[in-house]
Amino acid sequence: MQSLRIMPSKRVTICSAVIAAALALGLLALPSVAGAATGRVAWLCKPGKEHNPCMRGQKTTLISPSGERLGVKHPHGPRHRKIDCFYVYPTVSDQQTPNANLHIDPEERSIALYQAARYSQECRVYAPMYRQLTLKAILTPGSITPHEERIAYSSALKAWKKYLRKFNDGRGVVLIGHSQGSFVLRELIANEIDSKPSLRRKLVSALLLGGNVQVAAGEDSGGDFEHVRACRSRTQLHCVVAFSTFNAPVPEDAVFGRTAAPGMEILCTNPAALGGGSAELRTVYPSKPFAPNTSIGITTRLVGLPVIDASTRWIEADGAYTGSCSSADDANVLQIVGQDGAPDLRPVPNASWGLHLADANIALGDQIGIVRHQIKKYVGR
Repeated sequence: MQSLRIMPSKRVTICSAVIAAALALGLLALPSVAGAATGRVAWLCKPGKEHNPCMRGQKTTLISPSGERLGVKHPHGPRHRKIDCFYVYPTVSDQQTPNANLHIDPEERSIALYQAARYSQECRVYAPMYRQLTLKAILTPGSITPHEERIAYSSALKAWKKYLRKFNDGRGVVLIGHSQGSFVLRELIANEIDSKPSLRRKLVSALLLGGNVQVAAGEDSGGDFEHVRACRSRTQLHCVVAFSTFNAPVPEDAVFGRTAAPGMEILCTNPAALGGGSAELRTVYPSKPFAPNTSIGITTRLVGLPVIDASTRWIEADGAYTGSCSSADDANVLQIVGQDGAPDLRPVPNASWGLHLADANIALGDQIGIVRHQIKKYVGR
């Protein structure tokens, strides 16, 4: 496993669940793509962009926990979206250099559809390309240098600053990240937002999934952030939603849910019950992978969410799983339990990762609901 210094003062452990299973099964041969150093900002998603993967139809097939079709719905949000979302995607790049270049490959378009497009019904989605640490780099133990780590963060920071300068125009913003994207946003919030009241007021909320957000033990802040607290209701603002998903006891070698930092613990907020307790989850995911031959397309299917032959772009299973934040096994994670014949989801690549690849979609409907209520509160102020 590769150790990455994502934050200057803290070492965090991360590697790629996205590709490891495909490599182990011999399913994937990575292409050779040259990475070029550049100081420019490129956008995967931006309002008005042609071929924008974050602006897709929202028509949805509803299914029962066991996969029976229940009907079709047509979700829609306000015609004029008054809030922005800034999305930083997880480790997906198949490029052969330590840092990806800014070329938009099928895997970035794929993950933007899976994780960010659904939010476009509530907010204008901005998703920068950034020079993330690639799958090849993360899967080569000891190969990543501090310089390469800083390249990844600095390119995302450059895009954030350009967004604020050129596109924000005083609007509130929701930050959304998963895995490497959450680690990048943790550092960005700590360095650029947490200690700056004007930017904290602009922060509607942050959804940092699969990223081991630290808080002081028994508290809602005091770890990675002093002022940005855990979200404990759908109308709370300037706060963070964070969790990692498991459906079995958390093993001793788990990648998520634990920290070695004295006096700290990992934050878990149940997106279906921010105030605590167990609740049914609204699981939403695309009916077809946007790029099925990429590593992200292959390994996402290994998790085991039902494959439904539907004409709609989205599948939604309400109540197929219930979730609650658990502190068992000295780990703080979102434990889910299948209901009424729901598929038993598989950890990929192994039990130490839990259901990392399902983090963004297992309760996506609940996360959209949180953002909707927070936007209403923010705009109504």
